Amino acid sequence: MSDQAERLVSCLVEGGYRLTPARQAIIDALVNSHGHITADDLAALVHETSPQTGRMTVYRTLDLLCDLGLVRPIYQGTGAAHYVLLTGGSHHHLICNSCHRVFEFDRCGAGDLAQTLGDRFNFQVQSHLLEVYGLCEDCRE
Repeated sequence: MSDQAERLVSCLVEGGYRLTPARQAIIDALVNSHGHITADDLAALVHETSPQTGRMTVYRTLDLLCDLGLVRPIYQGTGAAHYVLLTGGSHHHLICNSCHRVFEFDRCGAGDLAQTLGDRFNFQVQSHLLEVYGLCEDCRE
């Protein structure tokens, strides 16, 4: 099991939830997809390795992982939510308004801003998702 999958499992168990074979299959598929996947695509991927796991189990597990702050749904103009893993409590994108390509990046610097906002509003920041919209190099030409 990968470090990321172990972290998800650990948070699940520490939250008082059971690690069922279905949840393990869902976590493994989510991590193997690098955490950018629709619920329907995740259900199809899980079905390949765990055919007994139903679509509703995938949806409920995604909801649970969202409640635990481990994944977040994002909407990038495609209609269906894509679920992203919050590695280290954050996730970052540059999104092209023209071709809708998504560029992921690490170390956004928004952690300081999030902490400043948290301090200002007496809010305990647990994670953040940063999306910056614009035009990619190809679409600017």
